[in-house]
Amino acid sequence: MAVNLSASSFFDLADFVHAGIFADGKEVWHPLKDLCSYLADCAGEALSPELTDGRPLPETLVLAEGGVFPAAGYDIAYGSVAKGELSVSNNGREIVGASVIMAGASFLGAGIRIGRGALVEPGAMIKGPVFIGDASEVRQGAYLRGNCLIGRRCVVGHVTELKNVIFLDDAKAGHFAYLGDSILGNNANLGAGTKLANLRLIAGEVRVRTDDGVVGTGLHKMGAIFGDGVQTGCNSVTNPGTLLGPRSLVLPNVTVDSGYHPPGSIIR
Repeated sequence: MAVNLSASSFFDLADFVHAGIFADGKEVWHPLKDLCSYLADCAGEALSPELTDGRPLPETLVLAEGGVFPAAGYDIAYGSVAKGELSVSNNGREIVGASVIMAGASFLGAGIRIGRGALVEPGAMIKGPVFIGDASEVRQGAYLRGNCLIGRRCVVGHVTELKNVIFLDDAKAGHFAYLGDSILGNNANLGAGTKLANLRLIAGEVRVRTDDGVVGTGLHKMGAIFGDGVQTGCNSVTNPGTLLGPRSLVLPNVTVDSGYHPPGSIIR
């Protein structure tokens, strides 16, 4: 049976708001080619220019009810964001869906959109275009270098760097990770220090090895694509052009060979 490299063999897209970015009949990496254009057309109001000049915010802000307000007038409980425990209230009235941008976060460029119930911590640097979904968390020191589509209930962790990346819902890269030109499926989880390398040492097109032969991607930069439920151990590394099928596991301190690895693989 021929290897199926379409999105349907890696992800359950039934509840993903941005499922339309995965075109029918195209290989799973196809959205990485069009991510910038897709983000430009995303629904939702972008942060205003006075907030996106690259300077660290001098005060914490609340995004609520169509506006941006100083947090001084609100009571904020910083519970688990992904569990919906970020709570914002004003004079005893809970502001459902309010998001919080903490003092010290920096934003640069156009097209930065933040969903409901999200949190951006101090020291995060976010360059547009970026879409951060509902109840997602961008932790202290994270660096989003543009063209990032973050789903719902995701975590972009401490000192984690992203560039041209898609997170499906509940994907988490919690600590010291690098993801370049990569896609994480639903409930994928990266152990601390995971690196998804995206550039060949010998310049050229990234190609994917499969049992049916080598498939060209048309990309000179491509990291890894992880199906739903993939997990990596701490300090693991993937080579450019790595595709891991759903429920695969990468053990700690392992370097994963590029190419297609079927569902349920255990990489030792």
